[in-house]
Amino acid sequence: MSTAPTVADARPSPAGVSRSGLVYAVAAYGLWGFLPIYFIALAPTGPVEIVAWRILLSLVFCALLIAATRSWRAFRALLRDRRVVLTMGAAGALIFVNWLTYVFATLNGQVVEAALGYFINPIVTVFLGVIVLRERLNATQWTAVGISIVAVVVLAVGYGQLPWIALVLAFSFGFYGLIKKRVGHRVDAVSGLTLETAWLAPFAAVLLVVVGATGAMTMGTAGVWHTVLLLAAGAVTAIPLLLFAAASRRLPLTYMGFIQYFAPFIQFLVGVVVLREPMPLERWIGFGLVWVALAVLTFDLLRGARARRAAAVEPV
Repeated sequence: MSTAPTVADARPSPAGVSRSGLVYAVAAYGLWGFLPIYFIALAPTGPVEIVAWRILLSLVFCALLIAATRSWRAFRALLRDRRVVLTMGAAGALIFVNWLTYVFATLNGQVVEAALGYFINPIVTVFLGVIVLRERLNATQWTAVGISIVAVVVLAVGYGQLPWIALVLAFSFGFYGLIKKRVGHRVDAVSGLTLETAWLAPFAAVLLVVVGATGAMTMGTAGVWHTVLLLAAGAVTAIPLLLFAAASRRLPLTYMGFIQYFAPFIQFLVGVVVLREPMPLERWIGFGLVWVALAVLTFDLLRGARARRAAAVEPV
């Protein structure tokens, strides 16, 4: 997945449910869910080269979108805001870690563990809210966090080590969401990705030079179809973002909170069913505990949404 905005990035929308909004949301998270198949299809390209091209081609694709929608004036206004520019630079650093870890996991037969990272991300985000933002959790939320910690312990026993890929993905994306909250809705999805990849572009160019110097460059050397797929990295990154943005304008946050689990669920199925990754009993138990924790968190989300709706209709 690795570029999906947090649900907090979704703007509040009317209480009514838009059918087109559901279609956009399912399409966005569905595309993110099937990303492992895309990255595997890029073999023999390694994770460093994939991520470097993804950065540069995403920047090009987003620049073309901004030009096509004649949004340069609004984008230049963002560039004049030093805080926004620096914040997006920090976000870019985190998304680089997230992308590289995700692609590494996919190309090394660890799609299931990558899916775990995005399953536990909502719980990690809640936990980071306590640590970083000094937010207070209710008993239900603490229960979800506690169950998740037990799940990580069980999975660590099953893997023989900490599930570091899942933890890096969850925490990098969790901190990414916290940083993006600082700019709020002033930065739309395309402008945000443009700024993040612009910060990363010089580093990506250096990485490609290094890859080329080692003789490992695959762009243009592994067949026409491979080159086309690799050149599509920018569109593959940006199109789900646009679908997410369209969905978030049409759906209540509660619905977006539910649908966000669609992507890791597809990734999990890809890993287990398509790629035949091993799932010993300990992993099933660990994943089961994570799903229980998510159910507890979802219950709290629904209860909070119901309470807010009830408060909104109370007579003054």
